Amino acid sequence: MRDPVRGFTLIELMIVIAILGILLAIAIPAYQDYTIRTRLSEGLNLATSAKGAISELRLQSQSGTWPSSNAAAGIPNTIDSSVVAGLTVGAGGVITISFNAMAGRVAQGDTITLTPTYRASSGVIEWSCNGNKGYGTPGSVSTVLLPASCRP
Repeated sequence: MRDPVRGFTLIELMIVIAILGILLAIAIPAYQDYTIRTRLSEGLNLATSAKGAISELRLQSQSGTWPSSNAAAGIPNTIDSSVVAGLTVGAGGVITISFNAMAGRVAQGDTITLTPTYRASSGVIEWSCNGNKGYGTPGSVSTVLLPASCRP
């Protein structure tokens, strides 16, 4: 008499391995994009204080001018982290965030730009991330990798 307890056949095991391989081929790139988006969000978080300083200076300015440098905005010249290579304020109050290389998807020096626009009718300053509101300059980070707050 044969023992009723049997293991898996070789074919069954190979089918399971094939299914796992297909799932991993889809999941790993998606996970890498997710982690890069999370790291890019760090740059946007570092820019929060600069956005506040620029907005305050513009609203208090009698001549309606934007600060055009880190010093004029009252923020440090060296704002960086393990992910962010630098944060600079340029003409028109535009903030440029430069990044270090990440997982072969973001090159050293790729950028995200934050462009302010003053709405006189409401007295509010709106910020466009990589030109997502129809104004401003696009940065060099791929649109696919941008955090949700920066996507068009």
